[in-house]
Amino acid sequence: MTATAPFVAKLKSDDLHGYGTRTCRTGSLIGCCCIWGHTTLYCHIMSIAKHVLPLVLALVFPAVAAAKPNVLFIMVDDLGLWLGTYGRAYVHSPHIDALARGGVQFNRAYAQVPVCGASRSSMFTGIKPTHTRFTSARSSVDGDAKGSVTLPQFLREHGYHTISIGKVFDASSDTAERSWSEPPVVPGSDMYEWGERGFAVLHTLDPESRNYVSRRGRGPVYELPDVEDDEYFDGQVAKLAIEKLRELKERDQPFFLAAGFFNPHLPFYAPKRYWDLYERDEIPLAEVRTRPRNAPRQLSGSSEFRSYHLRGMDVNSDEFHRVMRHGYFACVSYVDKLIGDMLAELERLDLHENTIVVLWSDHGFNLGEHGFWGKHNLMGGSTQIPMLIRAPGVTQPGSTSDALVESLDLFPTLAALTGIEPGEELTAQWDGIDLTPLLKGSGEIQREAAYTRWRSGDNLVTRQFSYTEYGRYRSGTRQGIDASMLFDLEQDPGENTNVVEKEEYRPHVPPLSRLLRSIVEP
Repeated sequence: MTATAPFVAKLKSDDLHGYGTRTCRTGSLIGCCCIWGHTTLYCHIMSIAKHVLPLVLALVFPAVAAAKPNVLFIMVDDLGLWLGTYGRAYVHSPHIDALARGGVQFNRAYAQVPVCGASRSSMFTGIKPTHTRFTSARSSVDGDAKGSVTLPQFLREHGYHTISIGKVFDASSDTAERSWSEPPVVPGSDMYEWGERGFAVLHTLDPESRNYVSRRGRGPVYELPDVEDDEYFDGQVAKLAIEKLRELKERDQPFFLAAGFFNPHLPFYAPKRYWDLYERDEIPLAEVRTRPRNAPRQLSGSSEFRSYHLRGMDVNSDEFHRVMRHGYFACVSYVDKLIGDMLAELERLDLHENTIVVLWSDHGFNLGEHGFWGKHNLMGGSTQIPMLIRAPGVTQPGSTSDALVESLDLFPTLAALTGIEPGEELTAQWDGIDLTPLLKGSGEIQREAAYTRWRSGDNLVTRQFSYTEYGRYRSGTRQGIDASMLFDLEQDPGENTNVVEKEEYRPHVPPLSRLLRSIVEP
């Protein structure tokens, strides 16, 4: 961090009678004496004027501080491109679709890791994963990148009131003291219970579900009780977020509110009314339900769905595929409605014209494509994510971008949109790119490929190809390549055939491998 960050923290509006000094990296001493209504600032200003001047203006002219944009950061677990706005017209997602029409929709956005804990840690720090960092569902910033600055921490240190509600970091305690102005809220501890073997599972609301307990102590893979929205976890998240927006409206301080929804993560539990939006027999199934041709053995899928009781369904049957898709889409529609409630309240409170809204998912989700259910591999269904940004005064409604963007880009982009200078130490931490040229429609970004990794695999996606190398590791060091995959996305967007060994594609492999190494090894 720069020297100005703790200095700014000393000058919060609730501490205007305090004194503070700090020496910056250049050796300049900043001294400040604040008395209500009168501010005297003494400093060697030449080297740090660009950092201090905005602070002075904010103290002398409160309207300047009030004009800084708020941020509503909406996180949806396991949400792939299963939305109407991404071409799935059979999915009922009117509120998210409307949000997309109000800002910029990124059509080729990618997560860094296809698992929740690692993905969220990487996104919130802007730091890419490695073979030893951000590797699993239990990855955390404090555990894997101790001392790094998080997005909410950065905003908090520059005058924002930062709030976490729901599933934001995978573990709510991760970086909590430095990231959030208030303790993170994870609603409804009574909405969870412990299975016989110690697995935390979402509480079932349908009495019939008690008849379906898996060998791992979990309930059924789906349920559809006739209950109110706020009886499930996600309904509580939306309810509390709306209440918090009303409180934040009364604060003379910009805010960063992160609201994290659990659905459409397994198990597929949603009120019956959202299941009723779909006719099961009309739900389309995956066109290809077999493994990609010539796929290496290292390509596998998630077995998470098997930890729940499958209610007697055969995994290979059409019934199973239709029920699972039906459940997933019902959960998407449920979350879509809750997001709509939040956005409506933002507008009712007249906050929408000064609030940046971001919708992001930690990774994608396969729904039977190639026989895969869930995430945990380097196929596009796992790695590609929805990313929507609406920034009043910056984005043009109805804009789309086909640029290759990553989760890593959100931190530097929001720093730019909030007008806060990050400083050299933070920019050195970031592996992402500021996307504001794309948001403004005034330029491009310099990126040849988007990068994702999972276990022994490293993947890059260019405009034409998806290329993966599965490495052989010993003592944390890569010793060689065990297998590789190449999909021509122009000719084979469904990634049905691995063409890495085909004669006509062999000239493409060495430059793709070199490009991948340039991303992985620095």
